[in-house]
Amino acid sequence: MSKNDLKQPLQQIALLKPRLKKGESLFDAIRQRKTIREIRDKKLSLQTLSNLLWVACGVNRKNGPFSIPGRTAATASNSQEIDLYVAMEDGTWLYDAFHHRLIPVVAGDLRPLAIGQGQVSFGDNAPIRLIYVADINKLANTSGYQEPGLQNPEVQKSYYFVDTGMIAGNVYLFAASQGLASWFHNCNKTGLTDKLKLTPDQRVLFGQTVGYPIKKTKKK
Repeated sequence: MSKNDLKQPLQQIALLKPRLKKGESLFDAIRQRKTIREIRDKKLSLQTLSNLLWVACGVNRKNGPFSIPGRTAATASNSQEIDLYVAMEDGTWLYDAFHHRLIPVVAGDLRPLAIGQGQVSFGDNAPIRLIYVADINKLANTSGYQEPGLQNPEVQKSYYFVDTGMIAGNVYLFAASQGLASWFHNCNKTGLTDKLKLTPDQRVLFGQTVGYPIKKTKKK
């Protein structure tokens, strides 16, 4: 019997209610925001992970535009077309913002694929890597404002790139406010598309590594 045979199937992870009272002010978080590539292997607590995902693109109001629950990150016509995957050591999960939970997708460590070629020497042991995936169908068939441009592939591309940046910016500010490291980067799009079993309407876009920074010793 192989080691993989002994592994238990991935389980759904019920995230905790966000608790965001502790931390830096918005101005302090903006002042502290920076990219940090040297990241420790220390795991994030469930509360910290829950807070991180809610800040990234969680539901912050039940009645948003067009009677759709509103999210912490804006999207074109409130299409909410960016899916957020969370790659950890044991597997990869999909963030379900509406129920604030992680849905298991695939077992095994996909963190090496959630980074671009030539960048693999940084953050190898970070506890999580976020994977940003655009769902074109959600744009073309939005439940929000039926803008004609949403049927245009070039307009779609401009929207899902900007909308990804909105979420990534939230992650950066949360990391800065909590003393965490964050790094937005490229990823192995072909490899992730295959491993995540994505549909033709889904596009892997970027990755973002989050964890605790490696403390550098001061030279005497």
